[in-house]
Amino acid sequence: MSHFTFPLPDVGEGLTEAEIVSWRVKPGDEVAVNQVVCEIETAKSLVELPSPFHGVVNELLVSEGDTVQVGTPIMSVAGDGAESPPDTGVTDAVGDAESSVTHEAAEPKNLVGYGTGPSTPTSRRKRAQAPADAPVVTPAPAQRADLPLADSSPVIAKPPIRKLAKDLGVSLEAVTGSGIGGEILRDDVIRHAGQATVFRNLETPEWPENREDRIPVKGVRKAIAQAMVKSMFTAPHVSVFVDVDATRTMDFVKRLKASPDFAGIKVSPLLVMVKAMIWAVQRNPTVNSTWTEEEIIVHHFVNMGVAAATPRGLIVPNVKEAQSLSLRDLAMALEKLTLTAREGKTTPEEMSGGTITITNLGSFGVDTGTPILNPGEVTIVALGTIKPKPWVVNGEIRARMVTTVAASFDHRVVDGDVASKFVADVAAVMEEPALLLD
Repeated sequence: MSHFTFPLPDVGEGLTEAEIVSWRVKPGDEVAVNQVVCEIETAKSLVELPSPFHGVVNELLVSEGDTVQVGTPIMSVAGDGAESPPDTGVTDAVGDAESSVTHEAAEPKNLVGYGTGPSTPTSRRKRAQAPADAPVVTPAPAQRADLPLADSSPVIAKPPIRKLAKDLGVSLEAVTGSGIGGEILRDDVIRHAGQATVFRNLETPEWPENREDRIPVKGVRKAIAQAMVKSMFTAPHVSVFVDVDATRTMDFVKRLKASPDFAGIKVSPLLVMVKAMIWAVQRNPTVNSTWTEEEIIVHHFVNMGVAAATPRGLIVPNVKEAQSLSLRDLAMALEKLTLTAREGKTTPEEMSGGTITITNLGSFGVDTGTPILNPGEVTIVALGTIKPKPWVVNGEIRARMVTTVAASFDHRVVDGDVASKFVADVAAVMEEPALLLD
């Protein structure tokens, strides 16, 4: 019987090391080509690694939580030289009973390309014995055999959804599933968590018995630290603030939510803010630039970065070519970006190439702040909370929905007059969203 080792690969982002977050297999399990065997955390994202071999897991060479260099062997697989099983769909019983397809140990096969193959047979270890009369579901050949895992709960939810619920502190028993047979879907969990309180700890925990925690500086946290230090001590920051009467923006958002064209699409003041920034960039293009020691590159397109607080830390994915999107398409892109970030599924490509960034401090109840530039960019805008405040209208004090718009700039590129004009343009749209209409 031959033995083959699986080295930690470079997953396409030039990484030099990664942490083994969790193993999906154990010694003695049979694995198929392209079957996910572990989850790793790089400096940018969580990545699922598929097996390049078909055979039986002989040994896991790296423990969960360990950080290893690219090329380090992480798993060994054994095969007896038998032919690999036919490429058929896997027949599972509902509740993830043991697969009815039994594979003999097979010779490991080299992985042709990363990513789970659409019809690759998957061998799972037995989790629960299905009743004799349990219905049998056979996925179509072009689909993944990715049925909900069974546990002691009657809740129907796939593993990624269970992980999302755990990260957001949501009890699946309290969620009403909108999928087939009551299956809980991603949007069900997000809706239940509530946008404004997804990452807010509403309960005060007891003091821990241990006097201190020691958190290794690695992965996303290490990348955040390096990026913020480089940005803060390389680019000379200057910040500008303006209070804005956003009453008409709130009315506009309310009308969009009631519009059939936006049915089922998440609409918030952030959408108006992003659209306002795109308009203001068009009028003040140097705020959408990149500084190099030899030249200033002014971008005539907008890859809109959105700072997202996730269970893994702060990341900044961006919406590509945002200037070309309609208001509806922009709303859909922002919603997808946010949901993907919360699930920890943002790809390195989605976090590269940004030209300007927005951070929504208002979602945490914060009025304003002085944001630090995303490295490589020269402008970042912060949107504060929008709440009733006294405001002078036609000489009279009235209650209006007021917010504060703050922005930081790289003063090597953006002069004070340009910075002020840009922020004033953003504020103008927040005060009168009709400016967005052609």
